[in-house]
Amino acid sequence: MNCVERIYILTIMIITIGFFAGCKKKEQLDVPVSKVLKGDFYLEIYEEGEIEAVNSTNISSPMISWRYGSLKIIKIINDGTEVNAGDTIVVFDPSEVRKSIVEAEARLEMSLAELEKMEAQHHSDIEELKADIEITQLSNEISKIRFESAAYESDIKRKEIKLNLDKAGIALDRAKEQMDNRLKIQKEEVKQKKLSISQDRNRLAEAHETLDKLFLISPSPGIAIINHNWSTGNKFQVGDQCWSGFPLIQLPDLSALRANVKINEIDIAKISKGLKVEIKPDAFTDSVFHGEVSSVANLAVNKDNKSKVKVFPVEISINGTDEKLLPGLTVSCRIILGKLENVLSVPIESINTEGDNKYVYKKISGGYDKIKVTTGESNKNYVIINEGLTEDDVIALMDPFHNKKDDESNKQKEE
Repeated sequence: MNCVERIYILTIMIITIGFFAGCKKKEQLDVPVSKVLKGDFYLEIYEEGEIEAVNSTNISSPMISWRYGSLKIIKIINDGTEVNAGDTIVVFDPSEVRKSIVEAEARLEMSLAELEKMEAQHHSDIEELKADIEITQLSNEISKIRFESAAYESDIKRKEIKLNLDKAGIALDRAKEQMDNRLKIQKEEVKQKKLSISQDRNRLAEAHETLDKLFLISPSPGIAIINHNWSTGNKFQVGDQCWSGFPLIQLPDLSALRANVKINEIDIAKISKGLKVEIKPDAFTDSVFHGEVSSVANLAVNKDNKSKVKVFPVEISINGTDEKLLPGLTVSCRIILGKLENVLSVPIESINTEGDNKYVYKKISGGYDKIKVTTGESNKNYVIINEGLTEDDVIALMDPFHNKKDDESNKQKEE
């Protein structure tokens, strides 16, 4: 072998060694690692929730009579709009009510005209009866005079005159009785007509009041939160119909807020009043607010309409207020169940399982060593190490031999 060939072979060997060394270095660099930490370990539960005001003003659809048909929304403020006291926030279709007003006005006008005509007729009838009484009374007076002048008449003549006098007296009494009866009847007729007019006036006033009710006014300033329509599953919007007295909009008091979360029945035994909570709005992940569990439901409910999973509603009071915290925001709640001091912990992804055994890959000089460990409590990100590791040990967050195992498996399949 000459000198040139030796130099060539040596160069190839150097390149090959460098290549494998570079690959090994790269393989080690590609494995994410973490130190074993020692310190305080928090037991915690993470749940998503929604912000709502502790106190709020409910604005409901008006209570109206069935005569005016259904309540149909023709205008509604946008969800989340800031409103002032006196602002119109919902308008219902007023066409049926306005139609009723026109009909009530016409009916009232007709009733008033009928009353006027009735009173004129009554006056005419009474005048006629008075005239009849006067004539009857005159006839009675004439009969009396004739009877008094018949002292020297025959008995038959005097008897005839006396009968005429009695007849005139009966006619007068009857005329007076007819007058009294007629007055009573007229009084009742007028009473009934005035009662009808009063009812017409009341209906007209009710229609005007109902028309005013179709325009919902904000009683106070705030942010309008529109409720969901049970019929559609969506928030109320233009064209929807609703029932009288149904809550449509909430005006929350932003001075006191809370987060509502639903805890799985498996974890509810860990939750109690007073537990501290960290709250992060999904829309503002860089902001952290603090609160505590204020209420834990005694009864479980279905997680949603389509699920049979049972959950317990839990209320979390939020300390203070902030312009970023608004009703309806989705938040992530970290409920702190307790704290363990001076314990070792590692990331959960570093733990591997084989049957009942758990182990990690500990970094040593030249590679990694498979170490069996005993674990304790865990939270969302970390797990406590009771045995097997010491503080500041470096462990792999994934199987560093994963690629090698795949290569061996593929080789076996090819053979």
